[in-house]
Amino acid sequence: MILVTGGAGFIGSNLVARLVEEGRRVAISDTLGSGDKWRNLARHPIDELVAPGALTDLLERRGREIELVYHLGAITSTTETDADLLTETNLRLSQRVWRWCAAEEIPLVYASSAATYGDGSGGFADDDSPEALARLRPLNAYAWSKHAFDRWAAREVAEDRPTPPSWFGLKLFNVYGPNEYHKGEMRSVVARAFPRAACGEPVTLFRSHHPDYSDGGQKRDFVYVPDCVELMVWVARQRPASGIYNVGTGRAQTWIEVMGALYRALGRELRVEWVDTPTEIRDRYQYFTEADLSKLYAAGWDREFAPVDVGVRDYVERYLTAEDPYR
Repeated sequence: MILVTGGAGFIGSNLVARLVEEGRRVAISDTLGSGDKWRNLARHPIDELVAPGALTDLLERRGREIELVYHLGAITSTTETDADLLTETNLRLSQRVWRWCAAEEIPLVYASSAATYGDGSGGFADDDSPEALARLRPLNAYAWSKHAFDRWAAREVAEDRPTPPSWFGLKLFNVYGPNEYHKGEMRSVVARAFPRAACGEPVTLFRSHHPDYSDGGQKRDFVYVPDCVELMVWVARQRPASGIYNVGTGRAQTWIEVMGALYRALGRELRVEWVDTPTEIRDRYQYFTEADLSKLYAAGWDREFAPVDVGVRDYVERYLTAEDPYR
């Protein structure tokens, strides 16, 4: 059995879909709430679904059945300001999962974030040495909480403390794709812009407040969720050297490129309405992210990640315009 924490969420449910397609038994730790998040799992048989508070009980009851843990459960809102909640969920829970995997000798794949790189001034190389991680400066509490666990894991390794037999921290860049619909304002720009684009209405984008970037010229590394899932499955099977790896396309693309891909997929002409970036996030806004994939390719990964024109078209044609948009 494979355990997926956060398995009802955006990336987690895509991973669950991939695993059950292979006939794997999957147990999930997550919350569903009162919205439509449950639809992320509606197509797939699951072995067990428990709330995060019952995770310890699940591990005690069925720990001997678990062969692999994907730890994706986290608070992922970049605007969350409750640092105590972020610490409990993104740091302490991750430490408990790590320690259990170490004690039971179970491989662990966990989700980190490209937000840990801060403004990018230190580059985007996935160097997981304690010294390199110490140089990064996250810009918000969410990014700090993910970075805090990366640093803790690196220190556990450096100090020769117990670790899972193989472990992989995946620094996910700007992920988009099916099953993100429950995320509200934390959905990708593609999902948020789709309803207006489908009607031929203008999309709203932030103006640039940086002299080096034009309006719409802000650049991010946008990565399609099926590619992320394939990478997650690959590291668990191939077991390259344990450590932290970037997960992105390796190519930064502008907001205009992303929106252009969306409107073209819908047969529409791109139209944009510009608004100022809110002052409360303006000084923490990332103008550029781009995954350095040299470490991943050196580890043996030999696939290319879909650029936005390919990924966005697939997202639109197979999901956003479908009667049932879930994977």
